[in-house]
Amino acid sequence: MTVPAGYFLVLSIVLFVLGVVAFFVKRDLISQFMAIEVMLNSANLAFLALARQARFADAQAVVFFVITIAAAEAAIGLAIVLVIFRRRKSIRTADLDSLKG
Repeated sequence: MTVPAGYFLVLSIVLFVLGVVAFFVKRDLISQFMAIEVMLNSANLAFLALARQARFADAQAVVFFVITIAAAEAAIGLAIVLVIFRRRKSIRTADLDSLKG
């Protein structure tokens, strides 16, 4: 018994919408980065579902590279958040209204 690809696509859309909503509702940088990660993972899920339906086996390699890039983005984003917190003592986006150091 296999799960139809449409179910994975619906789940992917729900996750993506939740990621977009969380990005705009949450006001600290860590939550916004987590929302971006959820959106990237939902895109991976949709890509894998469509590739499975089309019998495209190379999609797993592409998704692996996307996950690698997302991990690098998370590491660099966390480093930027740490630098901002050390300088500003806050990671709330409302407190980050200027680019002065």
